[in-house]
Amino acid sequence: MIDDVRQAREAGLARVAAATSSDELRSVDAEVLGKKGPLSGLKTRLGGSPVEERKTVGQAINEAITAVQAALDARSAALGAEQTAARIAAERLDLTEVVGRQRRGHPHLSTQAWERLEDVFVGLGFQVAEGPEVETDFYNFEALNMPRSHPARSGFDTLFTDYHDDGTVLLRTHTSPVQIRVMQQIAPPIYMVMPGKVFRRDTPDATHMPVFHQIEGLVVDRNITMAHLAGTIDAFTKAFFGSGFSSRLRPNYFPFTEPSAEFDIRRPDGTWIELGGCGMVHPNVLRAGGLDPEVWSGFAFGFGIDRMARERHGVDDLRDMFSNDIRFIEQF
Repeated sequence: MIDDVRQAREAGLARVAAATSSDELRSVDAEVLGKKGPLSGLKTRLGGSPVEERKTVGQAINEAITAVQAALDARSAALGAEQTAARIAAERLDLTEVVGRQRRGHPHLSTQAWERLEDVFVGLGFQVAEGPEVETDFYNFEALNMPRSHPARSGFDTLFTDYHDDGTVLLRTHTSPVQIRVMQQIAPPIYMVMPGKVFRRDTPDATHMPVFHQIEGLVVDRNITMAHLAGTIDAFTKAFFGSGFSSRLRPNYFPFTEPSAEFDIRRPDGTWIELGGCGMVHPNVLRAGGLDPEVWSGFAFGFGIDRMARERHGVDDLRDMFSNDIRFIEQF
């Protein structure tokens, strides 16, 4: 029986060494050391052996079981380490920057849209302006002809800071305050776009985020009409999305423009999607910017940069763009 024990031990050790996965190793464990395994079978046969052999054979069986169990434990640890290493390698992110070599990575999807929009509008004759993200109540609301009763001026929609106790300092809810600052600082004619980050008390969902990006346009010149606005929107639509797209204006209301409109774009398949708001700059807004509405007229428009990126690339959920999941980011 000693030879049988030796053979069972060697066979068991060989099977353990040959196992290539944790599942396979568990099968080996059950088959070699289980109740129906060869070593358990030898234990059963031991009862019929001569008394003088039982001690020697029994000791050999126990040693074989111990050896196989030790080999199982060692192989299990090795396979676990291999699997962990493989997972780490698959999910590894290289966050190092090697001096003198090209930096790896690429702009975020929203940044790509932001830069492309700037390029399109610069190509249409616009300049780019920026403004502060922390604004005053005057620039964010008052100068834009928004009365104190307007819902946006409540704490339910706007993030106010504690910089002043009177609640006049806030995180801007749109990039429209930059329009007022531009009119105050630059003499007409003005052809300007204002991209930037904005903040609102929105619950994140597939189409909304509390922190997002907008781009707004402002044109102030002599004898500007709605026809100029419609032509600019259509030229932009074709430049950004392609010649197969078109645009339309639908009547709407905004306190800072009069008349006002929503503008939609039409996909090549004939479906329409709402893109943003626009209209002729309200006389009160021109006055807040230090301009005479009897001399100057203009139009303004605005829309979300993230939404543009979402529509352009067919992203279903806006939250995916800010999850920092490398599997999503690498697609763009």
